[in-house]
Amino acid sequence: MLPLENPFQYGTVVDGNFFTDRKEELPQVQQMLSGRNHLVLISPRRYGKTSLVRKAVVECGRPAIFINVQMAMSSSGLAEMLLKSFLAIHPWERFKDALKKFRVKPVFSYNPDTNNLEVSFDGAAKGSVALEDVLNLIDEKSDPENRLIVVLDEFQEIVNLEPGTDKLLRAVMQLHKNIHYLFLGSEESMMTAIFQDVKSPFFHFGALMRLDRIPYEDFYVFLTDRLAVIRKENAKEDARQILELTRCHPFYTQQLAAVFWDLCMRTDSHTTVQVAADAIMKGLSASYMVLWSRLNRTNRRVLEVLSRDAKLQEIKEYPSSTVYTAVARLKKDGIIIRDGEFSLGDPFFALWIRRSMQNAAIGLPPTT
Repeated sequence: MLPLENPFQYGTVVDGNFFTDRKEELPQVQQMLSGRNHLVLISPRRYGKTSLVRKAVVECGRPAIFINVQMAMSSSGLAEMLLKSFLAIHPWERFKDALKKFRVKPVFSYNPDTNNLEVSFDGAAKGSVALEDVLNLIDEKSDPENRLIVVLDEFQEIVNLEPGTDKLLRAVMQLHKNIHYLFLGSEESMMTAIFQDVKSPFFHFGALMRLDRIPYEDFYVFLTDRLAVIRKENAKEDARQILELTRCHPFYTQQLAAVFWDLCMRTDSHTTVQVAADAIMKGLSASYMVLWSRLNRTNRRVLEVLSRDAKLQEIKEYPSSTVYTAVARLKKDGIIIRDGEFSLGDPFFALWIRRSMQNAAIGLPPTT
């Protein structure tokens, strides 16, 4: 008899039966896609922005390309990614004449390893020109009756490209009629500045939507229904313990549930949620130790307090300004998040800190 398939998935885009229904957010994104306004979606990392948007795009049935701006090293690099993605869904032969009109000529090469067409622009050429030509080509060749959806993930990284790239993009995008833009970002302060600051070129360019944690009851039902297959009457308590530890964080909830499922299958259900959490924590302990070693004492103190669900006001040895400067840095680095209150984004890192502090109090090394 084949083992049961693990019903939980993490680390990749979650779809199909693995997708935890966003009962309010999914219809909201779908409604935006049916209109003419662009969408700005903000949430901390690993909250499921990409999975939500991909599901909405697939269900609307329109063509789409997905670009991670964080992977672009320059404006020309972003142009290469956009053109390559567009040609992946449209035969490039259709656009030969249009490509000849580019002010910066793209170079095409076939990669036999990936069976894909590679695109590059001359590194010495002006990237903004290539970017403008590519975006205008995409708009010109897209179907006005079946508008192309362009998803720009981690859009806040646009500020790290050549100066003026944001102004160029706004100037070009505002003229497009055949493209529906979705801007995704995980740096709330940067995304807010880009789309809410009156001095920004993208001021009010799209409808702003913030993605919160999945509601407790929805996640509880999702976990209970799937765990009941192997845990029977224990599934409800298992689900409660998982959510208590992960606080409904989409990624870490799926991760803990998946590891717990696998342990149950290997031990004939003779395990606990805490054992699964300990297994994840120990597997990541080396990377946690490296991260901890790179932090200064103020940052460590902030994380130690938050790992215990204590208040930052407990920190008396540093001025408040120093503490909140550290908080701002840790938040920018994605180590802590603010979802109502400040907390560690990774609950297993919080568990590692608590355990390591307990070990230090009795003369033992950090958790390994």
